[in-house]
Amino acid sequence: QVQLVESGGGSAQPGGSLRFFCVASGFTFSIFGMAWARRTPGKGQEWVSGITADGRDTYSADSVKGRFTISRDNANNTVYLQMNNLKPEDTGLYVCGRGVNPSRRLGDWGPGTQVTVSS
Repeated sequence: QVQLVESGGGSAQPGGSLRFFCVASGFTFSIFGMAWARRTPGKGQEWVSGITADGRDTYSADSVKGRFTISRDNANNTVYLQMNNLKPEDTGLYVCGRGVNPSRRLGDWGPGTQVTVSS
């Protein structure tokens, strides 16, 4: 059974940084791409970043490009998201998913970790 558990969300001021991670289990992590998305009441779910299985290629939404960095540690079944220069519009529930750009409805997603950016 696929399990994805996010940890490390929190609050930050605009311009600040946060880093959190997702631990995966129940599948062979090293052969799957992984992704982060965020959920907000107004926009629904927005894909944020994706990374290939070997970690060599990463992709990011235009809204976070240059500010967020996705990475992974295949030895520990963990995917990370480093968020810099945070903006209030980055507020949301961040979820990790299996695949570089998983289906919003059919994909495997974790329960999420809340990020709040405000002054």
